[in-house]
Amino acid sequence: MYNDLFSIGPFTVHGYGLMIAIGIAAAYLFAARMAKKRNLSEDEVFNILMVALVGGFASSKCLFYITILPEILKDPSIILRTFSSGWVVFGGIIGGILAVMLYCKIRKIDFLSYADFCMPAVALAQGFGRIGCLLAGCCYGVATSSKFAITFTHSDFAPNNIALFPAEPVMSVLDFLHFGILTLIMSKSKKKGTVTICYLIFYSIGRFIIEFYRGDLERGSVGVLSTSQFISIFVCIAGMITLFVRAKKTCSLNR
Repeated sequence: MYNDLFSIGPFTVHGYGLMIAIGIAAAYLFAARMAKKRNLSEDEVFNILMVALVGGFASSKCLFYITILPEILKDPSIILRTFSSGWVVFGGIIGGILAVMLYCKIRKIDFLSYADFCMPAVALAQGFGRIGCLLAGCCYGVATSSKFAITFTHSDFAPNNIALFPAEPVMSVLDFLHFGILTLIMSKSKKKGTVTICYLIFYSIGRFIIEFYRGDLERGSVGVLSTSQFISIFVCIAGMITLFVRAKKTCSLNR
């Protein structure tokens, strides 16, 4: 795969950046359409997208720096050298959600009313983003002898000429599947917050599993678990408890 797709004069179009841009555009178009159907503000959807991007990218980068804090203390220049690379997606998700919650509180609008159709849009954007990872060669898989493998030859991130588990395309497919499932839940469930909680549960489970097949280790670890696996456990448990409590309350009210 080649991250540099083509150049127009001094300007080079990178596959990773292009896929991120396509993902963001697709997410906005989907969320804006859902907002229109629910008689909610499309302008607020755009504002929420911007807030989520700023909060998400900032927290994703901060969490990455936390995972390499010992290296930074030894050589602070790492911060500048890795400013345009090195992210922890889970940090971005949590940070983006918190930033949007704060925005909604300031604007006095209902967070869950928007979150329930914005979270499927996030999964959609992630699907395109992982295609960008494939083009760049980042977020690569472990070495494998299986025929179900991918071999990079011109990557600046993944080890070249070694058969690797195709982590990026697998994650992309799972993200698009996640989008489809959440959209189905959104069309069936009438209770606010269900889609948002399901996003966190499903993403946590999928991320916990796929991490065993990731070969890039610079994202940090907590004991035998990667940083994302460690976070996934708590997010998944919190989500399941919330669903259980909500279901129990609903049963009590229906008696």
